Amino acid sequence: MLVLPDDLTHLQANACLPMLVQAIPSQTGPAAQVDASALERFDSSTLAVLLEFRRACLAQGKGLELLHLNPRLIELARLYGVDGLLAIH
Repeated sequence: MLVLPDDLTHLQANACLPMLVQAIPSQTGPAAQVDASALERFDSSTLAVLLEFRRACLAQGKGLELLHLNPRLIELARLYGVDGLLAIH
């Protein structure tokens, strides 16, 4: 399982995405699982990272399963209209 950092804003986005993408092949099962329980500071760049990571997962034949999302991040995804793409319900 992959783990998001506690801080994922525009300052960390460019470094975080490549690390996530590199880890896709090591993910067993049909979906890459991402634990977001530590994530406390985020912005719209976080959504951009997750969307691009989803695209990379799909390109490698994997789905994306986001676990323990912060309720404020869920609201941000809804506000931007990407909750469906990230399978947030």
